[in-house]
Amino acid sequence: MENHFVLDADQVRREQISFINRVYAWMGGALLLTALVALVTASSPALLQLIFGSKILFYGLLFGELGLVWYLSSAIQRMSATAATAWFLVYAFLNGLTLSFIFLLYTAASLAGTFFVTAATFGAMSVYGYYTKRDLTTWGNLLMMALIGLILASVVNWFFNNETLYWITTYVGIIIFVGLVAYDTQKIKNMNIIGNEGTEEDHKEAIMGALALYLDFINLFLYLLRVLGRRK
Repeated sequence: MENHFVLDADQVRREQISFINRVYAWMGGALLLTALVALVTASSPALLQLIFGSKILFYGLLFGELGLVWYLSSAIQRMSATAATAWFLVYAFLNGLTLSFIFLLYTAASLAGTFFVTAATFGAMSVYGYYTKRDLTTWGNLLMMALIGLILASVVNWFFNNETLYWITTYVGIIIFVGLVAYDTQKIKNMNIIGNEGTEEDHKEAIMGALALYLDFINLFLYLLRVLGRRK
C-alpha cells in the first residue's frame, strides 16, 4: 500500500511539472510572437503611420485587446481548445502592434537590459510561487484590490499628467506584478486537474495559465521599463 501511494505522488508531480512546462511554453511562444510583431511594426513606417496615425484604430486595438482577454476568461469553457489557442495568439499579435512604440522610444540596449531583469525577476518569483508551502490566496486578494486602485490612479493621471503620481504608480505597479507572478504560478499549479493530461480541458487550462503569466510578464516589463529604460 505504501508503494502504491508513493507511485501516485510521483505521478502527481510528473503531471504537475508537465502541465506547468506547457503553460510556460505557450507563454514563451506568445511573448516571442509579440516581440516579433512589435519589431516588424517598428521597422515599417507605413504600419506605424497606420496604427498610431489614427486614434480610432489605435484605441480600437487597445479596447479589442481588453475585449479578447475578457472573452477568453469568460467563455473558454464553451470553446474548443483550438479556438482558445487561436484567440490567445491573436491577442499576442495585437499586443505586438500596440507595443511597437517602445522600439521607437527606448534604446535597444535598455530594452534588452530591462527584458533580462524582468525575466530574472519573473523566474525567481515563479519558482517561489511553485515551491512555497505558504497559501498565497491572501496575496492574490490584496494584489487584485491594489491593481484596481492602480488602474484608477493611472486613468486619473492620464488626464492630469502628474509626475509624482506617475512614479508612485510605477513602483506600485512593479510591486503588484512581482507579487502576482508568484500568486498566479501557485494558482495555475493548483488548478491543474490530475489525470486529464492530453484532454481538451487540460489544453484550455494551459492556455488560461499562459495568458495570466503572459499578462504578468508584459506589465512587469513595461513598469520596469519606466525605471530602467533609456530614451533615444
